[in-house]
Amino acid sequence: MALRHATREREDASAEVVDQVITDGAGLSEAEAAQRLARYGENALTEHHIGVLQRLAQFFWGPIPWMIEAAAALSAVLGHWADLAIILTMLFVNAGVGFWQEFKADTAIALLKQRLALKARVRRDGQWKEIAARLLVPGDVVGIKLGSIVPADVRLLEGAYLSVDQSALTGESLPVDKKPGDVAYSGSVAKLGEMTAVVTATGMNTYFGKTAHLVEQARTVSHFQRAVLRIGNFLILVTVGLVVLIGFAALFRHDPLIETAQFALILTVASIPVALPTVLSVTMAVGAERLARMRAIVSRLVSIEEMAGMNVLCTDKTGTLTKNELTLGAPRPAVNVARDDLLLAAALATQPVSPDAIDTAVRAGVPDSRPLDGFKVKAFRPFDPVAKRAEAEIERDGNTFRVAKGAPQVIIDLCAPDIGQRRAIAAQVEDDAAKGYRTLGVARTDGAGRWKFLGLLPLFDPPRDDSAATIASTRAMGLDIKMVTGDHEAIARQIAGQLDLGKNIVVADTVFGKESPDDRLSAIMNADGFARVFPEHKFEIVKTLQGAGHIVGMTGDGVNDAPALKQADVGTAVSGATDAARAAADLVLTAPGLSTIVRAIEEARRIFERMTGYAVYRIAETMRILLFMTASIIAFNFYPVTAVMVVLLALLNDLPIMMIAYDNAPVASLPVRWDMTRVLVMSSVLGLFGVFSSFGIFWIARDYLRLAAPLVQSLVFLKLLVAGHMTIYLTRNKGAIWERPLPSWRLVVPCELTQLAGTLAVVYGWFMAPTGWGLAILVWAYALVSFSVASAVKVAVSRLLEHRPTRQFRHLARVERHVGA
Repeated sequence: MALRHATREREDASAEVVDQVITDGAGLSEAEAAQRLARYGENALTEHHIGVLQRLAQFFWGPIPWMIEAAAALSAVLGHWADLAIILTMLFVNAGVGFWQEFKADTAIALLKQRLALKARVRRDGQWKEIAARLLVPGDVVGIKLGSIVPADVRLLEGAYLSVDQSALTGESLPVDKKPGDVAYSGSVAKLGEMTAVVTATGMNTYFGKTAHLVEQARTVSHFQRAVLRIGNFLILVTVGLVVLIGFAALFRHDPLIETAQFALILTVASIPVALPTVLSVTMAVGAERLARMRAIVSRLVSIEEMAGMNVLCTDKTGTLTKNELTLGAPRPAVNVARDDLLLAAALATQPVSPDAIDTAVRAGVPDSRPLDGFKVKAFRPFDPVAKRAEAEIERDGNTFRVAKGAPQVIIDLCAPDIGQRRAIAAQVEDDAAKGYRTLGVARTDGAGRWKFLGLLPLFDPPRDDSAATIASTRAMGLDIKMVTGDHEAIARQIAGQLDLGKNIVVADTVFGKESPDDRLSAIMNADGFARVFPEHKFEIVKTLQGAGHIVGMTGDGVNDAPALKQADVGTAVSGATDAARAAADLVLTAPGLSTIVRAIEEARRIFERMTGYAVYRIAETMRILLFMTASIIAFNFYPVTAVMVVLLALLNDLPIMMIAYDNAPVASLPVRWDMTRVLVMSSVLGLFGVFSSFGIFWIARDYLRLAAPLVQSLVFLKLLVAGHMTIYLTRNKGAIWERPLPSWRLVVPCELTQLAGTLAVVYGWFMAPTGWGLAILVWAYALVSFSVASAVKVAVSRLLEHRPTRQFRHLARVERHVGA
């Protein structure tokens, strides 16, 4: 484990650095600091930069770009400038969208840099001075006080006490008390106290830097990108095979070379899924707008498709499942002590303006019936890690008494109760600890100045109000939920119990201490949650699950979550997340809690259904046109459509295709993912059926009606157009066309208008031979009959495919255990 190993290395090296600190307290000299700066480098995060041109060039390399570029080259050679302009526009739009999405995702490192302290107070040449934090070097003596961001990894040297908030780094929900000799991590925030420290690690060698390195390493190829690549490869293989076949036929017949090249262009343009990435991206972009209205901001479009197939959701605890607010549990007053008296004494032992989370929680618990206004604080000693208690001297109505709150053992020793009471108090503390509570003891002096034990106050970070309902809803949708936290396993179990998340909470080290990868995977799959987790643990949990074929979601809010958020298929930053977490995430929730994610998953599954329908339609139409045209030329030595007709088909298809993004779609009850077998089988069946039905109208026009070749081409064009648009209605769902949800008017209107435009072009002879209304109506009637038969064929094939076992449901056994399925 890279981070843990690096941590041990830093601890070994830090002792050496401390020994090098000048013993007279003067700190390093400027000369020595300059030498170390040259040796260790600046205290800043570094990253591997890819040039803008190199990054952009990546989007012009691959099977689909190659085919588009080949079509553009043929258009230029033959002087088809309009085709060239359209093809190049689509090529650059696809590249631009992909480039922009990647550029936004890579801002995670930049925002991690922003969190680092910009200035640091350092002692050099015996003088305290303020310098840029990037100029710190190992061995520098720095000052850390209330509100300071720790500028580098340090070992604390001198001072009364220091309390730091490192929740964004480690996931611990409570501030951590530090003493001389302890380590404080770069990026954590000082909440109380003041100490001097020696720098032990800077830049990428810090705990913070290793986290940033994991973010930079995190890279995934989406299932959407893989699906588009497979579809493109399939169409390329079909195209190459048919072009080669036609080439041999042309050579055998001694056809003119230029005519053969022109048809090759037509065939290439017809087969290339030029609009495939664009249509799918538009579909996801429209869905992203809907999600934004639900207060879920999408930063990476392909994550919408991933969310539809997500079957494991790893969620951070602090700030995600819980409120990240310390709250009082049920007070435990001592015998003959009123509950309100216990809360009042505890509140008097706090500072009203203190930023301490414990003091804030205690004061929030004071009942309205016992206001603090009548009490005067004559003296106050704040909590420190040495005394382990806070104490105040209070005056009211001329009477003076003292109150104290702090670690239970310290308060017990202060009050010196009998052995029986000691044991009873210790048992209560142990019981609270087993439930994950941090417990405070409270005491007050009586009239004689003797300390009296008043009781115990348990503190905890409570679950969000909607967390339990959200977990139940996501499980009902087929997701396996796992809690991931840096807190102790007792706290994790207590929260998991309240949320009905499961009882199998394991310590992360016990999982990754297993030698066998199979054992690690089994432990991860069987766990309901993980405690004492470091950033690299979260990262490895996600990667392990992905390696087993799962589509993994990760939620979080802190810097420590950023690597796993970026590695996950769906990284979700919750409301109030750090800039680094939001930049690394694919989805940013702006409403508190996780309830929004349920609606986001539903919308993602609708979007996925639209994309699947379009993919089936695109492949079926490509196969239908390719095979029909190829077979017509080889078998009948006849070009069924002209080059102008191919262009018109492409133009008239564009508008209704884009409207697929606004169509109504069903919501799958379980996670969905690209089933390429179903996509290819269904599209192949519909495509082959379309070939046979196209030859039907070809036979009727040429052999039965004995029409001239230009009229045959016009009728074939109209049949390809009308039947092609009807195929959109076939592929939008798995059942009969009348099954709900019915097509949206936004899809139906453009489909029918473009069909009408094509019909008018055929009837009145725009760019082709006119047919008149009689022949046009014949084609429409023939297309409607073919459509009915095709619908029955589609339903039959869908039912056969539904009975296939697929790997996406294997994880449901664990989920069923929780939801009682």
